Amino acid sequence: MEISFVVDCNAGKLARWLRMMGYDTLFFRDIDDGQLVELALREGRVLVTRDTQIARRRVAVSGRLRVVLTRDDDPKRQLRHVMEELNLDWRGTEFTRCLECNRPLLPRGREEVKDLVPPYVFRTQAQYVQCPSCGRVYWQGTHWQRMKQALEEMRAGAPGLPPGPGAARG
Repeated sequence: MEISFVVDCNAGKLARWLRMMGYDTLFFRDIDDGQLVELALREGRVLVTRDTQIARRRVAVSGRLRVVLTRDDDPKRQLRHVMEELNLDWRGTEFTRCLECNRPLLPRGREEVKDLVPPYVFRTQAQYVQCPSCGRVYWQGTHWQRMKQALEEMRAGAPGLPPGPGAARG
């Protein structure tokens, strides 16, 4: 996946959704606009913001920096806007990055995570992934299923995007 993002602090929850889709997404709680723009330019990242001042900067207006300006407060609607504007596809890449620190997740065997997950999860789940940086362990439980369903619903509601797998086709 070639596209990567940096998300402004005014759209922080969106960063988790983009990571959920498998996109390399940086987020900083405390960074000034100039540093944010400089980082996006230096690393070739799309800058996602609700700040109209950033979108009006010469570097954005000239097209040198790709800025997605979202005006919505709701992270799911923000994500739908980004999906539509950039024609994002995530099938096959979802849940490959840590939601907290953005690092690619690594597969782990059951025995490797035995002491890191609740006993019920250990008894009922067979596949795990772990963040090599923060150590968080993920598995395909009910929370994962709800997030996957939410992504499918957003995909279905985004005009111009092909329906997700299993979606009704007309």
